[in-house]
Amino acid sequence: MFRLGVIGGSGLYDIDGLRDVREERVDTPFGAPSDAVIRGFLGDVELLFLPRHGRGHRVSPSGVNYRANVAALKLLGATHLVAVSAVGSMKEEIAPGDFVVVDQFIDLTKRRASTFFSLTGTDDLGAPVAHVPFAEPVCKDLASALATAAEQTGVRVHRGGTYVCIEGPQFSTRAESLLYRSWGVSVIGMTNATEAKLAREAELPFATLALATDYDCWHGEHEDVSVDAVIAVLKANVQNARATVRGVAAHLPDPTQSIAHGALTHAVMTDRSLITAEVRERYKFLLG
Repeated sequence: MFRLGVIGGSGLYDIDGLRDVREERVDTPFGAPSDAVIRGFLGDVELLFLPRHGRGHRVSPSGVNYRANVAALKLLGATHLVAVSAVGSMKEEIAPGDFVVVDQFIDLTKRRASTFFSLTGTDDLGAPVAHVPFAEPVCKDLASALATAAEQTGVRVHRGGTYVCIEGPQFSTRAESLLYRSWGVSVIGMTNATEAKLAREAELPFATLALATDYDCWHGEHEDVSVDAVIAVLKANVQNARATVRGVAAHLPDPTQSIAHGALTHAVMTDRSLITAEVRERYKFLLG
């Protein structure tokens, strides 16, 4: 049975239409996730929903425990992972209100743990070294199913594009925005590149539904991005985002055919005999 993990972003704090709903508090080897996981069924598919910033939007992009969030969904048996995120548009043709199903990332974050296999503090001492392939960061089959589900809501959908991920929580300067535009990126956000990296290490097929809310600050004929403007567009489109999640849940592709399947098989470089029993236990949910 498939289990769809969904990480909801700004404006998407719940999914309606679930049956047999319950909350799960998950203890992970990397601490507590942003909130309880909402667990329920959409048809025959179990859905695991986690609000990235916590209900009430309590956690900033730099403060999210991304490792705990992805680990919690993996521990609960997720077979696929979809991230929903508000973004700024970096292209004229991507208007506020449009959806973008991205297929590439540029990661400019600086202050967060973006791997399960890192030395970011004393709690990670002894972690094995692992290098997963990441040239194609998105599962093409899951992305295609996600785009099709979004199109069926009637919203304009852009298939493909590059998401530049900045640290935040401040929005870009105009100079930065113009620089990113020169790179040919499609959208800008603060969260999804980190989730994509961790999803690959967790061997989860991953795709992003990016909700364009503004033109960042590069567009001379539109107001610079503000929280008020972002929220207004999100409120208008949150039902389409929920409908997209319900639609993709009914058409999940075979996860064994995903580029994420078996990503860790040849990724661990550390001599297994040097990995302590304690570390083995901590990484059992990933490495078996």
